[in-house]
Amino acid sequence: MKKDDCIFCKIANGEIPTNSIYEDERFRVILDMSPATKGHALILPKEHFANIYELPEDWAADVMVLAKKMATMMTEKLGCDGFNLVQNNNECAGQTVFHFHYHLIPRYIGDNQKIQWNPTSPTADELKEVHSILTK
Repeated sequence: MKKDDCIFCKIANGEIPTNSIYEDERFRVILDMSPATKGHALILPKEHFANIYELPEDWAADVMVLAKKMATMMTEKLGCDGFNLVQNNNECAGQTVFHFHYHLIPRYIGDNQKIQWNPTSPTADELKEVHSILTK
């Protein structure tokens, strides 16, 4: 189901023109309007899901298959040196448009982009505590 006030629903369903590089019955892939690198694209579902928590499992599986297909094609055609697949959920994780989308980011040696975090140093006890929480 589409959401009437969602810009990504409108883009995914062709209501707003964009630089589309792939489309099927479930998804549209567009070039990002503010790309991190040359070829940065977004996979947009044509139905509205706010984030990964709302995305049905079969759609999630199809997103990964499509991401692999697109990354392979884009690497061949753009000659990039690597690739990042990025998906953010909720504001604290960097999500700014609340329609599930998957970033396809070609990487080039010397592109000066970083997708990193600051590693922490948990104690063995802290790791055991988290392990215990997650495996109960």
